[in-house]
Amino acid sequence: MSEKYSAHTALVVIDVQNDFLPGGALAVPRGDEVVPIINRAARAFERVVLTQDWHPAHHISFASTHGAAPFSSKQLPYGDQTLWPTHCVQQTEGAALAPKLHIPHAQLVIRKGWHQNVDSYSAFTEADRTTTTGLAAYLRAHGVQQVVLVGLALDYCVADSAIDARAAGFDCVVLEDACRAIGLNGSLEKAWQKMLHAGVVRSATDEWIKNSA
Repeated sequence: MSEKYSAHTALVVIDVQNDFLPGGALAVPRGDEVVPIINRAARAFERVVLTQDWHPAHHISFASTHGAAPFSSKQLPYGDQTLWPTHCVQQTEGAALAPKLHIPHAQLVIRKGWHQNVDSYSAFTEADRTTTTGLAAYLRAHGVQQVVLVGLALDYCVADSAIDARAAGFDCVVLEDACRAIGLNGSLEKAWQKMLHAGVVRSATDEWIKNSA
């Protein structure tokens, strides 16, 4: 895979971090399987952005912050929040990128979810729907028109990033085989409905590479 896509296309790798891999604090089932697929796919892209969940201790999205059960929900000022096990705390091993993720030419790491009082699934906009991460501005500044998304978890951070990419005016493709989902209460099916309604293209890595060559 030596052909690189146009600089007008960017690969965004969502949250491939230790806490989302098997054995992690918020493990996505079979999350480790995406790493070699993403490594292989990334070689075809000139522009690559990585994201990291980067929470302070006692973040508002943590069940422990509220004395609640993990995976319960709570109404917060910005909307309904799923309360997660404590994960991806800043400067911890769990927040580190997966050690086998090898994309040396990635140009930017976007850290999200670092505000104490608001969660952030999307790589573009935090859960209050007003605070941006700066990713859209970065992509526009470099002439990117199309975003290809891979990573974890498909039904939350990848899906929200895809929908926000479309809202920001980018064409968007999700490579399904390079993602894995949590699958909480039908979350994957709901996420795909929302993504497809927003105009996100659903594809697989080899199919996309073949059709884009």
